[in-house]
Amino acid sequence: MPHVYQAIAEVASKLAKEGISKERTAQTGGQQSYKFRGIDDVYNALGKHLAEAGLCILPRVITREQVERTSAKGGALFYTTVQMEFTFVSAKDGTSHVVSTYGEAMDSGDKGTNKAMSAAYKYAAMQAFCIPTEGDNDTENQTHSVLPRQQANGNGGGPSRAQIADLAAKNHGVKPENIPADLAEVGILPSPLPSNRWTAEQVQKAFAFYSKPQGAQR
Repeated sequence: MPHVYQAIAEVASKLAKEGISKERTAQTGGQQSYKFRGIDDVYNALGKHLAEAGLCILPRVITREQVERTSAKGGALFYTTVQMEFTFVSAKDGTSHVVSTYGEAMDSGDKGTNKAMSAAYKYAAMQAFCIPTEGDNDTENQTHSVLPRQQANGNGGGPSRAQIADLAAKNHGVKPENIPADLAEVGILPSPLPSNRWTAEQVQKAFAFYSKPQGAQR
């Protein structure tokens, strides 16, 4: 049998006895919280066992995607997804086995890719070695509240212009070309009218305004 599989089994056997407890607490932004295992916990638990078994884990990024989202407070969030391959290599006979997994993360700065890579490593290790624990499903130590995905027409996030136009016509009898002036009359858009790019707040207010039937034909 290739030694790489013996080494994986050896590490899994040791971790089956020790496990990795969920000692970190994450806040969801409300009153709820949950326990989780961080990447540092995985590194600390694995390091000595990998060395003793003569097993190396070599990471490789296959694909990376990043999308900018808007937080509930109006700030920028970067949602990053990476596809990773981790090559488990035996230091004794050079045999190897590749484990592929995805990692996802949100960050308001420049750490989104690093967090996503760490998440991919953590789950690759937990699944390859069947690391036991007790508690809730794992995540990283911060969750974010976001508005709906930004629309391609540049409305800043939230409902699309097409949805707003449909509601305006259905509930208010307003034609698409008259929507900006109509919204300016009620103070949702400033006067003089702004550029075609609306803020996320303006989009949400326009959607809420036209969602309520008024019975007015303008």
